[in-house]
Amino acid sequence: MIPRPGGRHAAGGGRRRDRRRRPDRPGGGSDTLSRVTPTFEDLLHRARTLGRDGRRALLGIAGSPGAGKSTLAGELVRALNGTGEPWAAHVPMDGFHLADAELDRLGRRDRKGAPDTFDAAGYAALLRRLREETYGDVVYAPGFERVLEQPVAGAVPVPPTARLVVTEGNYLLLDTGAWARVRSQLDEVWFCELDEEERVRRLVARHVEFGKRRDEAAAWVARSDGPNAELVARTRHRADLVVPASAVPRVRR
Repeated sequence: MIPRPGGRHAAGGGRRRDRRRRPDRPGGGSDTLSRVTPTFEDLLHRARTLGRDGRRALLGIAGSPGAGKSTLAGELVRALNGTGEPWAAHVPMDGFHLADAELDRLGRRDRKGAPDTFDAAGYAALLRRLREETYGDVVYAPGFERVLEQPVAGAVPVPPTARLVVTEGNYLLLDTGAWARVRSQLDEVWFCELDEEERVRRLVARHVEFGKRRDEAAAWVARSDGPNAELVARTRHRADLVVPASAVPRVRR
């Protein structure tokens, strides 16, 4: 076990978390989401406190496609780990995309990215395993290869030294179907919020970067990503914290 400064206590032996809103945390809870604007340093402090007592904690980062979830998760993990032994790990929800062959079989490939194009039950099961198997062997999670647009099994190692797992994806706060099992495995969920015009611009640019023509990218965003973004936006009120774009570091590619 690698202790780190800062923290909070687990409730119920680590299986059930105390979700009461804490006034000493910036933006903590739906009643204070708009009162305080957190900085990245605030987020780092808050993330550190989740794993204080030695148990493994799970932090979720939700938000619409293109809102900055992956960037925030990656920067948090990088800053928390520094140059030492890994204390935090980044596990993306995107590793649970169904493969294109299965989407073709189900007739859902033209809606890839919608809630029913993921293995939500498998994702929830992995989160539970990460919470329970905290010492011993490495736990391997699937990743997602954006060039291929396919999930890749066993691509993300979570070492036993990891006291904080940061997981991010669109549907962490969805309360329907197997997605409803996800929230109970997470100590907190933050919601990335970005100006809509800028979010769409970034999303189109990302699709272009990974191989789509600009007109194809814009059409896909309007047809597929748009409805998904509207669904995700309706889950915002369930978040423990809303993260503004100003708190997400800009990463040069």
